[in-house]
Amino acid sequence: MPPTATRNQQLSGAEKAAVIMLALGEEHGMQLWQLMDDDEIKEITLAMSNLGQIDSNMVEQLFMEFVNQMSSTGSLVGSMNNTERLLAKILPDDRVELIMEEIRGPAGRTMWDKLGNVNETVLANYLKNEYPQTVAVVLTKIRPDHASRVLSELPEDFAMEVITRMLRMESVQKDILDKVERTLRVEFMSNLARTNRRDAHEMMADIFNNLDRATESRFITSLEERSRDSAEKIKALMFTFEDLIKLDPGGVQTLLRGVEKDKLGLALKGSSEALRDLFFSNMSERAAKILREDMDAMGPVRLKDVDEAQMEIVNIAKDLAERGEIMLADNKEDDELIY
Repeated sequence: MPPTATRNQQLSGAEKAAVIMLALGEEHGMQLWQLMDDDEIKEITLAMSNLGQIDSNMVEQLFMEFVNQMSSTGSLVGSMNNTERLLAKILPDDRVELIMEEIRGPAGRTMWDKLGNVNETVLANYLKNEYPQTVAVVLTKIRPDHASRVLSELPEDFAMEVITRMLRMESVQKDILDKVERTLRVEFMSNLARTNRRDAHEMMADIFNNLDRATESRFITSLEERSRDSAEKIKALMFTFEDLIKLDPGGVQTLLRGVEKDKLGLALKGSSEALRDLFFSNMSERAAKILREDMDAMGPVRLKDVDEAQMEIVNIAKDLAERGEIMLADNKEDDELIY
């Protein structure tokens, strides 16, 4: 059996349709696209964007299979860009955007598969603004382990309401399920795909945050030699002055002993009220009163000076953490302390 025929048999129906639609192009394929619903378009275009190169023999075999006749059009290349360009010529812009955003979004064939690949905090932040019944439906459709993490991220009273609805829930009617799925697709998944296009420096900062200090230092030093600006941006994103609010009282007091009071006052001028209160509450009344007075006496200060003071204190905190004198909190659940 010829190799082309073998591969032809290995293609799914969606992949075969994708090859045909690519071969038909804009002029001949327009009427076919317009007859499809959104789910059919998404399935075919997702297959299309992953086809890679398709040789003319494959195209001919498929046309023979579909319509028993074909004029070879040469090799085709299916890619994300080619798919988007083709759709842009035959569908309204908003419909193209919705289809492409879902293709680029979290992996998964169905909406519920895709939700299973969304970070639990992100999903919970969206669901907490929905009706408890809607959230209950969603949590019954995703994996139990993922549902448990999402549930733990919801406000407690709201979570208990959702649990109550889940316990009382009977089989969900298909039209209700379809409505929930449609809402998630339009309001959540498309926005998620857009917001997931993160700044590259922010992404690298998250990666560097998970390196040990020696490796982090080595990479940062090497990056500074190539692009000091990028290195500085990443360092600034890795741990901010506001992150010090996660310190426990003992850590704050240890940090205070290693920081110059004038630098602290300058840094706190540009901080949140909550962070100021954290530092003041870990000082004596007299020391807190003096620091407040010093801050008032400073008057307006330059943002550049505040940033420098904050970065200096952050670096001191990181040094103390490296020596094991304080613990800088992160988002790793395994590092949670049990008292």
